[in-house]
Amino acid sequence: MTLRILGEHPLALNEQGQLKSRIGTIFPKAGVLVTLPGIHATQRMAYVQDLNERRRAQGLPPLTPDEEVAEWRQSVDLVMEGPRVLIRPDPNDMPLAFAADEILQRLIAKQRIRFLMLTTAEVRQAIKQRGECWRINPLPQTPAEMEQMVRAARIRIHTDAVYYYNNITGTKFLTLNEFRRLEDLPPEGLARALREIHDLSGRHNRMYNPEVDFFAAPGLNLHDWLAMDPAGGPLEQAQQAYQTMLAQFRQAVPPALQEDQLDNMEWRNRMVTALLGQRDQSPPEEILLGLSPEFFMQIEWLAGGCIENDELIFDPLFDEFEKHPADPELRLLCDDRARGIIFNTFREFNDVEYINIGRVATSLAKRSGAFSGRRGVYLAEMKRRGETRALVRILRVQKWGIWEHLDENKDLCWAVMESEDYTEYILDRRLGCRQLGMNLPTQVTTRRVMEQYNGANRQYAGRLIWATYVEREYVSGIASDKIPPSCYAQPEFGRRLAGLLGRAAASNIVVGRMTADTQQVLFDDGDEVIIEDSAGLPADLIVSDHTGTFTDFKTDLVQFAAAYAQPVNCRRAVLPDPAEFARIYLDALLQRLTHIQQEYRRRQRAFDTLFKLHSRNEPGAFAFRWERVLERLDHTDPAALVAAIGQKINLTDEPKQ
Repeated sequence: MTLRILGEHPLALNEQGQLKSRIGTIFPKAGVLVTLPGIHATQRMAYVQDLNERRRAQGLPPLTPDEEVAEWRQSVDLVMEGPRVLIRPDPNDMPLAFAADEILQRLIAKQRIRFLMLTTAEVRQAIKQRGECWRINPLPQTPAEMEQMVRAARIRIHTDAVYYYNNITGTKFLTLNEFRRLEDLPPEGLARALREIHDLSGRHNRMYNPEVDFFAAPGLNLHDWLAMDPAGGPLEQAQQAYQTMLAQFRQAVPPALQEDQLDNMEWRNRMVTALLGQRDQSPPEEILLGLSPEFFMQIEWLAGGCIENDELIFDPLFDEFEKHPADPELRLLCDDRARGIIFNTFREFNDVEYINIGRVATSLAKRSGAFSGRRGVYLAEMKRRGETRALVRILRVQKWGIWEHLDENKDLCWAVMESEDYTEYILDRRLGCRQLGMNLPTQVTTRRVMEQYNGANRQYAGRLIWATYVEREYVSGIASDKIPPSCYAQPEFGRRLAGLLGRAAASNIVVGRMTADTQQVLFDDGDEVIIEDSAGLPADLIVSDHTGTFTDFKTDLVQFAAAYAQPVNCRRAVLPDPAEFARIYLDALLQRLTHIQQEYRRRQRAFDTLFKLHSRNEPGAFAFRWERVLERLDHTDPAALVAAIGQKINLTDEPKQ
């Protein structure tokens, strides 16, 4: 079917480089796209008018009112934003939205067509079942992206009045600042703008949202405004109506929100909230997956594949990327590792209903220090037939793999061997942590994906090599360093948290968990996940990732006293009783540390010979580190160590020496 356009190409630009049209309406079954100026309602009317003219030319009668309504119902709203076309689907008719998507792809590249309604459950579920979470239009993540969204939201309809357009609800927000600017228009222009504002503020779109709303003015009395006809008489009447409304509008808007200023954080955040607001307030996808809040808007969903009749069909976007490898947008979406992860999953399970792969955009841990190797982290959501919930897995690319060793100018054989050695080292560290009481996820699995090497070692340029990743179940909870301050208002919350942190600190200090440059202790900074009970109180603490363990195996543990006082010091301002928190924390730490030491001494042979078959010839070998950590544990005085930590805890405003 050929797509016929009433208007211009949806991404056509004017002489200033701006989109000529910000909205569109597509009729998938008829193959018609309307981009004429106006609102979606007027575009639907224009389509019916065009259809009736064609019927008249064929000698057919015009559509009846019921037939017109039936045609309108077969339309899908579009919003043009930058280089993208956004589909605003009807949650109750997703097949129609997908039909619109299919026909639009004949005109616009697939990667430039996205879906709105992020938090609407029906939309989200329908898209994820297609393996296309990446096609849900992302929300702004940074202040700069928020500012860009606000700038892009500015639109005009038929007059000089400027609105801020919510592309999810279809509402256009009129600010006091923009309403005040109308005063500079000539009388005729003011009358036309007032007529437009008056007409649209009294109407609702087909989603039952107001066409025009007055921004940040909840107390504004619209009854009198809607009762008058500001442009229905002499121009002096329009001027009078304008001044009356302006005074009421100014009185209703708080002073801090009366100017459109992006550098005013209060105004910007209020506008962003208005532009993202929608009737369906269901939780964001990250929360529905059971992910903790710090993941919110930190996942970049990637191109994947769909499953039809038990057949895996990779997204055609990968084919486009092979044809256009320099396209930056395709490069971000088409991640070969993600495709390899999907391939591995489908080979292992024969009952996959759908799978989506996301890339964690940034590190969620609040830590500095030197890190080397790669840091790729992925998230996989997989639904198996018969299961009520999707499985969520975290996949972390091994930081020292074949690629990194080739970059060190080693030959391929040695690179493979050293990569395998490092995989063993990771698993050995995990076993060592468990042996010394660290509470870790119940299972991890190592897998591999193929990738093309394009690193510094030109001898192997273009060679396919293996990349190893470690996969584990996502630990559903909240990171200890990201607990909202309001939680501490409940004394029992702090008591339980203190005990859990104290116990975890004991294992953490024993295994010498630090950054690679041994400059920073890693604890209570993103990997310690608090599991809450049904009452919302801390019930368990799981260390989701044992990165940095056994890095330090020489230093006297007393030297780390200040670092292990930080879990108390950093919370002092939000704790109702810091002294009680400190006491519980230190008691739990002492009790757990003493228990670990006693277990080692009681079963010393079992500990000492655990890694007997592993090489210990080099100082960095894990077996060597294991011996030194156990020796240090045996020579540590738990009471003296905990007393030293207590000395570094500051319960007053006076600085600690």
